Amino acid sequence: MRVLGIETSCDETGVALFDTERGLLADTLYSQIALHAEFGGVVPELASRDHTRKLLPLIDEVLDSAALGKHDLDAIAYTAGPGLVGALMVGACTAHGMARALDVPVLGVHHMEGHLLAPMLEADAPAFPFVALLVSGGHTQLVDVRGLGDYVLLGESVDDAAGEAFDKVAKMLGLPYPGGPQVAALAERGDGTRFRFPRPMTDRPGLDFSFSGLKTHTLTALRALTVEGEVAAQDRADVARAFEDAVVDTLMIKCRRALKASGRERLVVAGGVSANRRLREGLDAAMTKLGARAFYPRGRFCTDNGAMIAYAGAQRLLAGERTETLQPRPRWPLAELCAPGA
Repeated sequence: MRVLGIETSCDETGVALFDTERGLLADTLYSQIALHAEFGGVVPELASRDHTRKLLPLIDEVLDSAALGKHDLDAIAYTAGPGLVGALMVGACTAHGMARALDVPVLGVHHMEGHLLAPMLEADAPAFPFVALLVSGGHTQLVDVRGLGDYVLLGESVDDAAGEAFDKVAKMLGLPYPGGPQVAALAERGDGTRFRFPRPMTDRPGLDFSFSGLKTHTLTALRALTVEGEVAAQDRADVARAFEDAVVDTLMIKCRRALKASGRERLVVAGGVSANRRLREGLDAAMTKLGARAFYPRGRFCTDNGAMIAYAGAQRLLAGERTETLQPRPRWPLAELCAPGA
């Protein structure tokens, strides 16, 4: 089955073609970073308009790359939520329109399930069951994954997610959008021994996260270092390093707890923050001590992409699932998903 995957949940237009027998045939991604950079964040209306301009040419590009035509498609999958409603509508309308014209099935995919399954696109893919750490945009969640659609939420952020905290701290540091990679790059020049920021909610039981207080602590530290309205370059780097270390340590502590509580030996880490070098190195070392193993998607599949949607959609389409109505869901808890046929 050849499945076209469409991702338009926020500020990246992703398209991919996945074959259930041959694997990923082609994928492409257009980022709107330059469009939104001057505003310091995503402008929903601009995002929707740009998806409208870019989506059809990207579909043609993917099909050309795979040397296939639209009539070679067996099904279409698209991101139905969560995300920006206008952006979701672009992908949903395109997918349903194409599916009706081609007389093929169509399926709306949960964006976070796409991230959760992204490591399955790798040659050395994890097997079920496993614990997943999802750190993407406004989501920071620990999930016990027993099988496709069989998910138990173990913990989540009660306020700011890790990615949101990175973006907000980037603004405090005067760094451009998107903030996460910029903070990580600045932290590379920082002294990791100068400051120690709190590791929120690690001094109590449980698997929930909270990064709002850490964000406030970072702001207080920067204000204390401000002289005549400016923070010295090295001070900024040291604060960035302290912040990044605090986030990474917090995520690692909670992951260790989740694995011990669930008895799992595999950890999947997915979403934009999963590309962070310090997080990967720290988790790999921690997993070795636990006798466990961490799995990640390749770099370009950490952020939003069409390949993860094509793959996730293909698994549910194979099980006979279909989406009959065009109904994007800007808010869609992962816990509401069910296993195919359930």
